[in-house]
Amino acid sequence: MLERTRFKKIAEDLKKRLKPSRYAHTVGVYHTAISLAMRYGVPLKKAAFAGLLHDCAKYGTDEEILAKCDKYGVVLTDEERLALPILHAKLGMYYAKERYGIADEDILNAISFHTTGRIAMSDLEKIIFVADYIEPGRTEAPRLDEIRAEAFKNMDAAICMIYEDTLAYLKAKNRAIESTTLNAFHYYKTKIGD
Repeated sequence: MLERTRFKKIAEDLKKRLKPSRYAHTVGVYHTAISLAMRYGVPLKKAAFAGLLHDCAKYGTDEEILAKCDKYGVVLTDEERLALPILHAKLGMYYAKERYGIADEDILNAISFHTTGRIAMSDLEKIIFVADYIEPGRTEAPRLDEIRAEAFKNMDAAICMIYEDTLAYLKAKNRAIESTTLNAFHYYKTKIGD
């Protein structure tokens, strides 16, 4: 009962802080994360909190998010400072811990790496990474229906597909590609044997 009350308070706080469209996305990720957690045997509570909090710092401009990272001592690499749209994940991990009292390292890592992924992600990290991409409100990504189906059959294959499409998008837009993303793509590509 205590966890349910805590979850509800966090959801209410996020509804006030986030734009309605961002909050709707958050709810979509939460539901998708729960579904994937049931499929892959991950604790539902962890998936619920990670899904709910994954974008808890995604308000304000990229520059404001960078300034908050600096203000709160969130450690960033030089590469991350050049890829501003991913910084809300690092700041979100800080907020989850400091503002919302999350102490579980797996939940914190799932929030921190939901934009880039990383080599050898935990099952929860994979779930949040994938749920963020495939939640029902997403409509623009190529191969979305294919990736959604694959996510419930072979998570690592779905991750590879997400990386392929994300890297193609970043290259087309001439945006910085952070090495964590590139290294993780190669890791999962090798893992599934393509």
